[in-house]
Amino acid sequence: MATTLYGIPNCDTVKKARAWLAGEGVEHAFHDFKKAGVPPDHLDRWMQSAGWEKLLNRQGTTWRKLDPAVQAGARDAAGARSLMLAQPSVIKRPVVEWPDGAVTVGFDPAGWALRARR
Repeated sequence: MATTLYGIPNCDTVKKARAWLAGEGVEHAFHDFKKAGVPPDHLDRWMQSAGWEKLLNRQGTTWRKLDPAVQAGARDAAGARSLMLAQPSVIKRPVVEWPDGAVTVGFDPAGWALRARR
């Protein structure tokens, strides 16, 4: 399994993460949520690994622009999953699937350095 970074290309954090991976010589694939959507089976794996609460970005612009009724629908794992599939921009970025099967959410250079050395 190769390293795959999931996100949106114009996201500043995703840009930093991609630059970090390239700078560290970590070969990786990039999966653009905007163009390719979120693979439901991968989302299920991420939710199981990281938790839906960590994946659902309630701090971002997309979340703040949502109707309060839509936000309220994401109060549990099933509702959050539906929202993340419909509105991938509400997923905290980047999500990285590492060769060892681990999943990380967000950009963490120190933690990533440990993974990249494996």
